[in-house]
Amino acid sequence: MGAEIVNADSMQLYADLKILSAAPSREEQALAPHHLFGVADAADGWSVGRWRAAAVQVMRKIAMRGGQAILVGGTGLYFQALTAGLAEIPPVPSAVRTQAEAEFVALGEAAFRLRLAGRDPAAEARIARGDRQRLVRAWSVWAAHGVSLSALQAQTEPTLGPGAWRAVALEPPRDALYARCDARLAAMVGAGVLDEVRALVARNLDPTLPAMKAVGVREFAAHLRGEATLAQALALAQQETRRYAKRQSTWMRGQMADWPRITEIDPEGQWRQFLALNPALTP
Repeated sequence: MGAEIVNADSMQLYADLKILSAAPSREEQALAPHHLFGVADAADGWSVGRWRAAAVQVMRKIAMRGGQAILVGGTGLYFQALTAGLAEIPPVPSAVRTQAEAEFVALGEAAFRLRLAGRDPAAEARIARGDRQRLVRAWSVWAAHGVSLSALQAQTEPTLGPGAWRAVALEPPRDALYARCDARLAAMVGAGVLDEVRALVARNLDPTLPAMKAVGVREFAAHLRGEATLAQALALAQQETRRYAKRQSTWMRGQMADWPRITEIDPEGQWRQFLALNPALTP
């Protein structure tokens, strides 16, 4: 299409995670201009707001050159920030967050959800089952400020105006997707992911940083410490990757329900479906 590719994946931002995040290779990046891949250090945690500002700047430069931008990635919140807006959420004191975490553990998810539904029913309804982080955040915002996270988010304006963008969601058959996930993790081992994780862990970074939470870091680090065999670490990383893929699908069904779907898994089939959805782009 002659367009330029802009990263919308929160882990592919980090130069320390080229293998583990399946960032595009040098050969792939040579096929078209790529932006915001490997631009951040693992010690520098990027927020969605920081990514949005960087992405907007890149897209403006592409537009000034008369080009088109294609945003790609697996971080649904990044796309939501562009198409629906990004709420300015006041900071939550750490003590409030810690208390909310403790209450989640004490109450359990079901009871915690019931309590959240009384204050922020929209958030409770849209947050996927098992997403402890977002449940705790939604309650923490209410506890700290007396206003729901959903109410604050409703006050936002989209970064990209209506008609300025088109979207498509990749949602291939789950069995085929899971097989690809497993194969990709196995290929990462051969590509040197253990050395990548070893170098990252050796930096002794804050474990709460986004890069340290990347799927596979914990599992392969356990193997490097002698706490698991490589086969066990790989199996656990594969399992967590499949779970993450499932959460992405849940997000897309809830937050991107009106986006056209591409259901093929092979590239040629995906391209044919894409052109069928966008006939004006047919070469």
